[in-house]
Amino acid sequence: MSGALTAGGWGLFAGAALLIGAAVGSLVRVPPRLIALVMAFGSGVLLAAVSFELIADAYERSGIWPVVAGAVGGASVYTGANALLARRGAQHRKRSGDQQPSEAEAPGSGNAIALGALLDGVPESVVIGTSLLGGGHLGVATVGAVFISNIPEGLASSSGMRSAGRSRTYVFALWSGIAVISGLAALAGYTLLGGASDATMAVITAVAGGAILAMIADTMVPEAYSKVHLLTGLVTVVGFLSAFALSHL
Repeated sequence: MSGALTAGGWGLFAGAALLIGAAVGSLVRVPPRLIALVMAFGSGVLLAAVSFELIADAYERSGIWPVVAGAVGGASVYTGANALLARRGAQHRKRSGDQQPSEAEAPGSGNAIALGALLDGVPESVVIGTSLLGGGHLGVATVGAVFISNIPEGLASSSGMRSAGRSRTYVFALWSGIAVISGLAALAGYTLLGGASDATMAVITAVAGGAILAMIADTMVPEAYSKVHLLTGLVTVVGFLSAFALSHL
């Protein structure tokens, strides 16, 4: 029981970073270029977490083919769900400018944005829970990467929601709900997969890794590049190296 509660607590902790970003994005006018730079940094952090923690762990457990199958499957499911939500108004849910539609412009877009945020957060949270099954070091590194990357996600998304006319109540209710669900998803990952075989764990970890990689490419990098252009690559590398260092502490 203590392990499950620890996993849920770590998931809630990582999800709470969305609220930190939301508070800044909703209460303070942050320059769009600064938001984009932070988003680029967060992209690099997640890329390192996927590369050195998720995909590497899956490969060590079961070899290359479960990794390929899981990652392609995760990316495919994410891309399909993201395309469906984009048609309903959630295409620009991580954009900090005025790209997000208001509810009057696209009825139901608020619900689509909420579902999109859930789609982005659940794979990360499940991995937090499963990674803690290995004893702790992998889990802490993964939690740190997700926490760091969630701050710019919450910051950019909340700024965009406010520009689209959505209330602070909506913004904070959304991210509070995602934070709670993140904790529950991490708890579920820990409790439901505790007895899974190495092959099963490898596929699930790779599925999450593929989904996260697709999310970075589809939503985070475009937001960063749209504002800071050629600086995106440099700042992404800084984030990548920061997370790499974190994983080796």
